[in-house]
Amino acid sequence: MEVMHLRVGYYVDSVRATPRMNPYRGVLSQLPTTCTSVANMSQRYLTALPVFNEANSVDRVLEEVRRFSDDILVVDDGSTDGTAEVLTRHSDIQLATHAENRGYGAALRTAFEHAKEHSYDVIVTIDCDGQHEPQRIPKFAAACQEVDIVSGSRYLKPFPGDSEPPSQRRWINSQITKELNELLGLGLTDAFCGFKAYCISSLSQLNLTESGYAMPLELWVQAARAGLQIIELPVPLIYLDEKRSFGSVLDDGATRLDYYHSVINRSLEAIGCAMPTKAALSSCGDHAG
Repeated sequence: MEVMHLRVGYYVDSVRATPRMNPYRGVLSQLPTTCTSVANMSQRYLTALPVFNEANSVDRVLEEVRRFSDDILVVDDGSTDGTAEVLTRHSDIQLATHAENRGYGAALRTAFEHAKEHSYDVIVTIDCDGQHEPQRIPKFAAACQEVDIVSGSRYLKPFPGDSEPPSQRRWINSQITKELNELLGLGLTDAFCGFKAYCISSLSQLNLTESGYAMPLELWVQAARAGLQIIELPVPLIYLDEKRSFGSVLDDGATRLDYYHSVINRSLEAIGCAMPTKAALSSCGDHAG
């Protein structure tokens, strides 16, 4: 299995790993930070799908997911297009329903809490729009046995038949990924991919509050602060609907970029950093020391 190992404090590419300054290293070194406690035993993993208005795709996606995962959770985030009615036909899934739309991040938090309450070891998250291949679920779950977070990357390596990403989305992803790597000492290649696996015991070290699409940015800041171990797995780049909406004003690229920066700033402030600058990070490292 091809992976890219991303230990906090290292910039990693396909050739070498070079140590970098990371102000968060060692902050929680006294706590267990990996899933090694379940690495040598049969792990229970849950596959979770946050959905909002996916009536046209949820049947097809669930049919594929159940081929690769025995335990499936769907979080219906206040759908209004008949998704709820479609889901009632799937008696073999676990279902959590938000009475109204609360956002992508809120749906993931509901999934995390459900996995904790039902004593799963690992949770795998995939989107319900057909852009993630369910046959990769077991690989993500297995890879999470000895690390804290396994994150899919659409830009780690090319696959035959890869889609051409919308230019604005690709640029914003690249810009935010670069900024996070410089700020946090990470070596990510795709900051936004929703195909992930998380060690449940490691999630207890995070306090995620962001409810919208930018929740992964809060995640990366807190994961770096906690010294969590991260790897990336390559996934194909699949865009089935290039005009898919982020909702309301976030379809505007400049507005979306401002929103992402505001979440990064707020997340840094929450761990003691006033601004996302090298000086602030140095100061934050002093606080953590």
